[in-house]
Amino acid sequence: MSTTWHILGAGSLGTLWATRLARAGLPVKLILRDAARLASYQAADGLTLVEHGVAHTYPVLGETPDSPEPIHRLLVACKAYDAQSAVAHLQSRLAPGVELILLQNGLGSQDAVAAQYPQARCIFASSTEGAFRDGDWRVVFAGHGYTWLGDASHPTAPVWLDDLRAAGIPHEWSSDILTRLWRKLALNCAINPLTVLYQCRNGGLQAHQCEVATLCAELTELLQCCGQPAAAQDLQTEVERVIQATAANYSSMYQDVASARRTEISYLLSYACQAAARHRLTLPHLQQVYTRLVDQLVARGLPRD
Repeated sequence: MSTTWHILGAGSLGTLWATRLARAGLPVKLILRDAARLASYQAADGLTLVEHGVAHTYPVLGETPDSPEPIHRLLVACKAYDAQSAVAHLQSRLAPGVELILLQNGLGSQDAVAAQYPQARCIFASSTEGAFRDGDWRVVFAGHGYTWLGDASHPTAPVWLDDLRAAGIPHEWSSDILTRLWRKLALNCAINPLTVLYQCRNGGLQAHQCEVATLCAELTELLQCCGQPAAAQDLQTEVERVIQATAANYSSMYQDVASARRTEISYLLSYACQAAARHRLTLPHLQQVYTRLVDQLVARGLPRD
């Protein structure tokens, strides 16, 4: 019998993984915030995946955090700022040697969870897959991408990667996952804040090429100072490619601000600025973008962290 995939976080990526794992016949349970959310979910009769315009509903089991069943494998798919407290609510259920797959944006939250649970195997994940919710308990698969997974302290790949193959989740085990995470952090710092400041889709940044280039130069310097030369390589070229390839898309930070939701600024731009300060590195444009973004969040009544 396969180990159950417990999934914490019913957002777009969490439900995207849940539906594909369930479609492959693998045991999946969705952990929902409270009894009210569980009742809402049960009334929907499952999770719906919309792919190529076709909708299929999968009867994934739902439960609340206080369910008694031990957890051996947990996909943490909530926002970076919720990860530590969300896992803490499940502490009594975490079995010895539990595997935590941490699918958060940016950097900082993964280390916080890992430090809290030294008995767990924490696997860091970085995904470029695109998905969005177009209703409660419905997820639209918007863009095929890739998920990199890795464990800096234990490089041997886990056997459950076979589950991802069976589920059709494109992935790769990375021996240097931190390079992947730093690279994605830099891409997000170069694109997401500017889309909020200029209120535009990703493609709108083509009108601000000088600013993007300056930001990329500073981020490249930061990555090199942080011992991540591979993540720094050809960063501007990659940022320009992503802007062009996703020109019609709104960044995740833009969507959060537009929906009056808290952003992940603390794990993206703020994390980068703090890393620069630790290395006594002066990055004036990065700091200015951070300050402008905080001002805009405060003006909109949103948290500054």
